[in-house]
Amino acid sequence: MAEVMSPIVSERIWALPVSGATVKFLQYLLYRSDFGGHLPVRQKDMATEYRVTPQAVSNLIAPLCELNIVLRPKNEDGTRGKGNSYRLHPLAAKYASSQDMETAFRAAIASIKAGDLPNLKLPAYAAVPPEADGRPNLQVA
Repeated sequence: MAEVMSPIVSERIWALPVSGATVKFLQYLLYRSDFGGHLPVRQKDMATEYRVTPQAVSNLIAPLCELNIVLRPKNEDGTRGKGNSYRLHPLAAKYASSQDMETAFRAAIASIKAGDLPNLKLPAYAAVPPEADGRPNLQVA
């Protein structure tokens, strides 16, 4: 069975307001994650696998946390955990099947509406308007 990537991220990854290095790191996180978004690796181990320092991992993951693509677990009192473990937002994760993804998306949307899960902070989709003559300019520089 082939895995299913979230179309919210996979089809819009090019529009994320982050650096190319951060997009590449997000691809690593998607590859490394379990179905549903759990990341079974801590920041120190990510640094070793990705061949960067733990501080570089912090710098790469921070913009993804700001967009709520990557989430840090919360403590029992609701504050952000101090550990260096993470998970992907359910709307940005990969799944074992389309049915699993649809079920997870429904649950995530309900959790967002209930205030238990933050919403993704992605830029709104905007189509580029066509040229005045209605045809795109496909000239190569």
